Amino acid sequence: MTTSVGEHPQWIDAAALSDVQDWQMQAVTIGAREIALFSVGDAVHATDNICTHGHARLCEGFLEGTEIECPLHQGRFDVCTGKVTSGPAEDPLRTYPVRIENGRVWVEIHRA
Repeated sequence: MTTSVGEHPQWIDAAALSDVQDWQMQAVTIGAREIALFSVGDAVHATDNICTHGHARLCEGFLEGTEIECPLHQGRFDVCTGKVTSGPAEDPLRTYPVRIENGRVWVEIHRA
């Protein structure tokens, strides 16, 4: 993700690592953004929680491997990259850098 002039990256404490169980997902709100956290193997990934095709919450969908299936129209996205893996969605999901420190999940958000 490219930082625009006037935006500053900021690491936000989003959740306890224990709240993001293996191969599960959790929605968190950071400012005005609703973010989905996905536990995939030994990693946690973060994307926007709203599908780019229909206004559906992805955390209410189905996680299979690294793909999240939207509960509304069954479009699929790779949670690691945000890439669309199956339509009807055409636009990728916004992804966010994640780091784990002291049992906490930190998400990098760009704020103006």
